[in-house]
Amino acid sequence: LRLAAENERYLSELPGQAGCCKDCRTVEFIFLLAEKWHLDHSARYQAVELLERFMIKQVEQICKSPSENMEGTKEGSSRSSLKEQISDTFVLRLVSCIQLASKLSLHYNIVNSNTALKFLQSLKYSYTKQELLESELAVLETLQFQINVSTPLAYIELLLEVLGHNGCLLPAKPLHQMCVQLLDFLYLEREAIYDTLLKTAIENSTPSELQVAKFLAVKEDFMLLAVGIISTSAFVLNPEHWKQVVEHLNCITGITSQSILEFSYAVLKHVLGSTTP
Repeated sequence: LRLAAENERYLSELPGQAGCCKDCRTVEFIFLLAEKWHLDHSARYQAVELLERFMIKQVEQICKSPSENMEGTKEGSSRSSLKEQISDTFVLRLVSCIQLASKLSLHYNIVNSNTALKFLQSLKYSYTKQELLESELAVLETLQFQINVSTPLAYIELLLEVLGHNGCLLPAKPLHQMCVQLLDFLYLEREAIYDTLLKTAIENSTPSELQVAKFLAVKEDFMLLAVGIISTSAFVLNPEHWKQVVEHLNCITGITSQSILEFSYAVLKHVLGSTTP
């Protein structure tokens, strides 16, 4: 109930720039770094969400009046300066978000300043340890220290607990493993999968601008994402039990069987497409 309420609150306040930093290149960069530093899956998803929220705040600052951003400068030059600053520090902020996520995951591998600095220097950045610490602080202050945000994995794991309690016939461990693999895949193929989902839902291959805009809430719905990933995983592992899992998910969350079916179709279409020789 708490996660559902949190999800609804986030969707009700959804900023227009939501999803701006979930492009495949950025996500892949974060995933590869998380793997390099031996972080668990929760940390990589947390890093993506932290960077997303931080960058949205930065975009909002650009959209503010110049008097709020830089007094005594022209509008064009102030916005240009902010954009350059965001561009120049993007990799640094990305690394800071991974560092913060590693500290939140309660995992034994925490990305310390030395590790982060060594990586940045390998990319020919000349940051100091002090600048690295200031970058972490900048992310914290911009997000008002509200960084312990729920990720889709948290929704998935909680729903799997409920399914097990309700007598789901599929073994929990392989189902969880498949969910994590498919969640990784969805993060990396996010735009393509949600584009298929939109066209399937409206039964039209050329959605209007209004339909695309309204669909943003669907793309950011973590509960729908979790339900869709579990449903798809159940179908991959054992199609015979898939209907039972969908019925349970519908009962638990109230998301219709049709919506679950459409989500699973969109994911499977791209999974199968990626494995075709």
